[in-house]
Amino acid sequence: MAFNADEIANINNAALQAYIDKGKVWKQNVANKPMLAAFNASAGKFSGGRDNVSFAVKSGQGGGSLQGYSGDDSVGYYNPATIKRARFAWKEHHIGTVVTHTELKIDGIDVNEDGADQSTSEMNGREEHALANLLDEKNDDLGEDYAFSLDRLLHGDGSSDVKAIAGIQSIILDIPNAGTTGSIGRVANTWWRNDAATAAFGGAGGQGAITVNTANGGALITFMDQALRRRSKYKNGGTKWRYFAGSDFIDGYKKELRSNGYYSQSGWNEGNADGSMPDPKHAGLPLEWDPTLDDLSLSKRCYALDMGRTGVRLLYMDGQRMKKHNPSRPYDRYVMYNGITMTGVLIAKQLNTSGVYDIA
Repeated sequence: MAFNADEIANINNAALQAYIDKGKVWKQNVANKPMLAAFNASAGKFSGGRDNVSFAVKSGQGGGSLQGYSGDDSVGYYNPATIKRARFAWKEHHIGTVVTHTELKIDGIDVNEDGADQSTSEMNGREEHALANLLDEKNDDLGEDYAFSLDRLLHGDGSSDVKAIAGIQSIILDIPNAGTTGSIGRVANTWWRNDAATAAFGGAGGQGAITVNTANGGALITFMDQALRRRSKYKNGGTKWRYFAGSDFIDGYKKELRSNGYYSQSGWNEGNADGSMPDPKHAGLPLEWDPTLDDLSLSKRCYALDMGRTGVRLLYMDGQRMKKHNPSRPYDRYVMYNGITMTGVLIAKQLNTSGVYDIA
């Protein structure tokens, strides 16, 4: 099959004969992914078995209470029954690339075959015409596309691909007192709810989005303090918070800071006036700008995620984290395949230490 125009352009762009940065292709659109990085840094693992990850959770209160008595007064007994099973389905994922032997020849790379095994070597004199390693760049693109798509899935609610992992919007809900999470209903189990302030929640009778207002010390800053207290009520030794915010949310927070006074030990420095303000912190924790929230039209949102051992966590099946595959080529096509698979699940063992907040 003949190459199409895009494939020819890809070969030519990667192997231009005169390029100032020989051997280097400068990436133009690889955004930072702080939430993905944070989930990966604290990721756990699980073994195979059933088609879900299951664990026990409970309210912590069985409904009994102390009663006074004297002498031989009758007293009552109760049987606590508060344990429930949370279940989160693990999912399998694949991404793969194909490159033709012809493309590699144009780039000065020879493919050596030994049965199903394929290896590559550079041709003599390749450095005279090949200015970027086409195969390395294709594999680099594969890695970035893997990270990009996983980051998008982790920000989602699972509706974009029902066979793929369901992200934070399936666990930290805009309307926290409705629906189910991990097969446990939120309506009856008030302890199985995240904190929230969203337009959707306001429409359902709960806390709506916060209106940025610089008066009285700042409405947004005041609300974030109150939200922190609510989440702190249920914190434990393993609670570890991270804030991920869109650009509008951060700008709103900065607006209130500027209007109510923003002080530093260095004070005013004449001749070196700098009106820029670094991204703020709340209770000592950075409000990290998450570019993906902006891309998803959630620039007015902030997630306060408990990413500790009992909070929201990404789990990989043992041995199935970014697993590489090199399938053998079909007998009638001279191509090379590279694939990556991942089996994982996003879980939460506690919801009331996390929250989602929007500004109006």
